[in-house]
Amino acid sequence: MAKPRANFVCQNCGAVSNRWQGKCEACGEWNSFTEENAASGIGAQAGRHARKGRVFALEGLAGESRSAPRIISGIGELDRVTGGGFVPGSVILIGGEPGIGKSTLLIQACATLADRGHRVCYISGEEAVAQVRLRAERLGLAKSNVELAAETSVEDIATTLLEGKRPSLVVIDSIQTMWTDAVDSTPGTVTQVRGAAQSLIRYAKSTGATVILVGHVTKDGQIAGPRVVEHMVDAVVSFEGDGGHHFRILRAVKNRFGPTDEIGVFEMTGAGLREVTNPSALFLAGRDASAPGTAVFAGMEGTRPVLVEIQALVAPTALGTPRRAVVGWDPSRLSMVIAVLEAHAGLRLGQHDVYLNVAGGLRISEPAADLAAAAALVSSLTGAQLSVDSVYFGELGLSGSVRPVSHSPARLKEAAKLGFHAAVAPAAARESSDATISVNACNHISALVADIAAIGAETRRTKERPRPTAVAPR
Repeated sequence: MAKPRANFVCQNCGAVSNRWQGKCEACGEWNSFTEENAASGIGAQAGRHARKGRVFALEGLAGESRSAPRIISGIGELDRVTGGGFVPGSVILIGGEPGIGKSTLLIQACATLADRGHRVCYISGEEAVAQVRLRAERLGLAKSNVELAAETSVEDIATTLLEGKRPSLVVIDSIQTMWTDAVDSTPGTVTQVRGAAQSLIRYAKSTGATVILVGHVTKDGQIAGPRVVEHMVDAVVSFEGDGGHHFRILRAVKNRFGPTDEIGVFEMTGAGLREVTNPSALFLAGRDASAPGTAVFAGMEGTRPVLVEIQALVAPTALGTPRRAVVGWDPSRLSMVIAVLEAHAGLRLGQHDVYLNVAGGLRISEPAADLAAAAALVSSLTGAQLSVDSVYFGELGLSGSVRPVSHSPARLKEAAKLGFHAAVAPAAARESSDATISVNACNHISALVADIAAIGAETRRTKERPRPTAVAPR
């Protein structure tokens, strides 16, 4: 009889090896490998006494399909990100940095659902019940009928929740503190996180309760634990924000019951998180429209158009290698935009430091911001002030051409709603424009650079023009 093979799993990153290693080659962690029997893990072979499979019915693609029922949380931005509310029996994994406001958001959602007559349970593995009550009192939610508990055993949690009425929402804060008897490992390890998540997912699917798992994040912003947990759950949501800004962004990374890349914007106040229904006005508040090097980008976050200010600073460098600093955008996209400006627009940025910042702390990932970033760079280099009532969007090709982007009507409509009268965009955007906003077609980056350089030259001539001197009367 063959000896059952055992695998060694890194408890830091989840890497699997067929032998023990002192240092993990994937993440570099020391003494993180523990033995895991292949006969008991996920994907293990069937045991000697495995039951015989049963025959089940197969169905075709054609048939009646109904949308999944929803439980409206009452928080509009949260419902937007989840696709219209919580689906019964679904499991949502929410991650974010410590202190970003995950527990505050979830306790507000629990209180709102409890006030509507739903049974809601909040299970904390990190804080005592008294600490959760203090937070609820600070938020003014102490009178809500939310059931609290401080427990870490998954079996005890599932047995307790099966008593009485089925809960509509169960919050587990956090999954890294949970442990299950089915796995022989310490809490917080990869094996325990995977086993505890599997048990809670099984409970959600069998009872129809919505379960929200709170997850810690690593230094690079990824949810800690094995990546298989993200594949097991129905939705993965990240709670982003910066300690220097007062707003938070809830972003859907995965959603089986709704659109992905959807965002919800909240503002952190003394009374908790407040919804921001018009994030564009928040991101553009306090901008200095008269300074060169600023351009307003009309972007899309999921199905929501968002206007944000892109700031650029181009300054001569005293270093052998000029600096390239980016905040809120992909550094590789900035390097590509600089290369296109040098190759096809005649600009020389090799002896300049370049700094690019997305105002407000928002992170932009779509390539439609290329044209706005290029306009901000050229404006800073030439000292030209861009038009205060114009927005920019478009993707730059390596040949210098400006390529069309999707959702142009939504971008233009949002810009017109906030008082902008013109848009510099690809020529294809003219077809979707209405009378409220005009589109200045830009087919090549050289045309944009020429227009901005002409504005800069006129500005310099105005500054250098001698002022008339007053003549004293005789």
